[in-house]
Amino acid sequence: MRQILNASRVEQLCKSIVMVNTQASEDITDCSNPKNSKYYVVVVQYMARLNAESIKNFLYALNDKKVPKKRFNMRLAPEDESLELTGFIHNAVTCIGMQTDIPVIIDEAITKLEEDYFWLGGGEVDLKLGMKTSQFLSAFKPFVVKCS
Repeated sequence: MRQILNASRVEQLCKSIVMVNTQASEDITDCSNPKNSKYYVVVVQYMARLNAESIKNFLYALNDKKVPKKRFNMRLAPEDESLELTGFIHNAVTCIGMQTDIPVIIDEAITKLEEDYFWLGGGEVDLKLGMKTSQFLSAFKPFVVKCS
């Protein structure tokens, strides 16, 4: 894939994952509060291992520790929920053009790449979008979290 995209390094290849907070209180059913949303889209490098505990700790701190830590349990959203929220099938999820305005988290490692450029899913299984990291950060205002 790296050669096809002419990416400088494999670390530039990323994926978008819809995560669900399975322990959110019953009144949190949507994405209207970015600080305490039922769902998040997480952009992480293909080769990285996602650390859900880091996301949990970030969200706990983001809420000034006023929401009990036990109210955060981030898991991969079921495929049908992900499709309904984003409009994209499994392995085609992207945060660009989603049906729902879901808060975005980008792994800090992506923002620290030497190149100001990364690739992510483009809405179709075999489609990838390349963009400047700085432009992505400016356009989407994601939470930057060390989550790998």
